[in-house]
Amino acid sequence: MTLAPERKALSARQAIQRAHVLGILEGLDEQTLRQSMAPSGWSCLDLVHHLAIDVERFWFRAVMGGDPAAIASFAEDGGAWNAPSELSAAEVFALYRREAELGDAAIADRPLGGGPAWWPERYGPWKFGELREVVLHVITDTACHAGQLDVVRELHDGRQWLVVDLCGKRERGRCSPPLSLFLSRSGTRPVPGAPSSL
Repeated sequence: MTLAPERKALSARQAIQRAHVLGILEGLDEQTLRQSMAPSGWSCLDLVHHLAIDVERFWFRAVMGGDPAAIASFAEDGGAWNAPSELSAAEVFALYRREAELGDAAIADRPLGGGPAWWPERYGPWKFGELREVVLHVITDTACHAGQLDVVRELHDGRQWLVVDLCGKRERGRCSPPLSLFLSRSGTRPVPGAPSSL
């Protein structure tokens, strides 16, 4: 299936943010991933669990997709900020990847201008009017949380995630895609798995 340019660009940016979330945590052990480094008490695993449930599942599968199982999982509010202790770090990361895949599938055939299939009553009369707004919200939310993870990682061991936008190099009137680099005190390397093209 060929994606329209706007959809293709949104999808690529979303993939870049998802890769950032997982990439900045690469190499951290279970204890570090569960350790709180912020006064509010969240850990890196808590944040990834929140992104899986409250962001990917909620916005794409429940709100835009109207998936009854996803909607039912939100009958009680407030549990997703805590990664369950019975889930390993690998399982939390797998949950995030799975919810991202299921979310992509839930919105694949929906038009960007299409409205929500479901909306929680607790949100009152305000709502996003179309899928385009939801996708932009998810990209922004994921990017903000990736930034939080960046700070935690740098405080832990000095490693940084750097996105180099290569707009000086244009191909057919478009900027080259951003290149993600993982910086450490020992050097810089490209991030494996980061999208290589739009």
